[in-house]
Amino acid sequence: MKIEDLGYNEFFEKRRIENKLGDAEIGRVVAEHKERYIVKTPDGEFEAEITGNLRFSAARREDYPAVGDWVALNVYDADFAIIHAILPRLSVISRQAVGKFGEQQIIAANVDYAFILQAIDRDFNINRIERYMTICYSSKVNPIIVLTKTDLIPPDQLQEKVEYIRQRIKNIPVVTISNETKEGYESLINIIEKGKTYCMLGSSGVGKSSLANNLSGKSLMKTDTISDSTGKGRHVTSHRELLVLDNGGILIDNPGMREVGVVDATDGAAQVFDEISKFSMNCKFHDCTHTSEIGCAVLEALEKGEINNSAYENYLKIVKEKAFFETSVLEKKKKDKIFGRMLKEYHKKDIKGTRS
Repeated sequence: MKIEDLGYNEFFEKRRIENKLGDAEIGRVVAEHKERYIVKTPDGEFEAEITGNLRFSAARREDYPAVGDWVALNVYDADFAIIHAILPRLSVISRQAVGKFGEQQIIAANVDYAFILQAIDRDFNINRIERYMTICYSSKVNPIIVLTKTDLIPPDQLQEKVEYIRQRIKNIPVVTISNETKEGYESLINIIEKGKTYCMLGSSGVGKSSLANNLSGKSLMKTDTISDSTGKGRHVTSHRELLVLDNGGILIDNPGMREVGVVDATDGAAQVFDEISKFSMNCKFHDCTHTSEIGCAVLEALEKGEINNSAYENYLKIVKEKAFFETSVLEKKKKDKIFGRMLKEYHKKDIKGTRS
């Protein structure tokens, strides 16, 4: 295997040189398990840890390696290595960390395309598709919509839903597949390019692990069914993992996500809700919120039926959520700063007390 087979290209080679990593061995993080990593290189896979210096200099969770990252490492024996640097990322897909105030969680790094998976029978939710798309565009990642479990509904209902998506979401590929019958797989496989990295986004139970197993031709991931009592997917994949497919594509499987908190919606929302963005250019005020202002071209278009009402409401929700997250980040920084000052003062007093 060559390093290019893992997705290495001129972008990362340039960053390696710029960061003066010299002859350091370069590998890609293919799995993460509680701050222990599996790193793949042309010479094999190694279990790895980060250096104390890298741990000490990490100010945020995003400063640690993530699946998809390219890292510089030293290999010490047949299966163990130490990571001492992370190469600058080409792209990062992130969401709000669940239950952690003002923090981000990296879903995957250095991704080219994202498969947004939704089960067509009971998981189907176009607002959630737009939310995932917002995350993708904010991350400079190209989205591809994949509707799964097509064997569970009649063909005419499937076609209705596909048309509904295409009316509301323009110029995005929509692929329909069945993990049971493999119908639609040929179209999906034809999309996957050699050396490009794809990640899968979607709730639990939409078929991500089954898709990964089928594309790889191996039973690499556990699979399970929808819970009959709740109608929701059971969490099966508990960590992120990177797979190299037979056709040369690179696939990152992720745990199912019931909460998809947007962290950076500015550019992403403008691309997803391009009609709203287009009308907003004619608003009377440049800082128009499109909620109640006089002279708002968006509200005028909404009243005329030129903007989909559901899309408009979803847009407002995503932008509001992003603003709340930014406020949370600022508050967290302020609290951390105050705590840092208190700690500094405490140490000063402690030193004086020791001297006396």
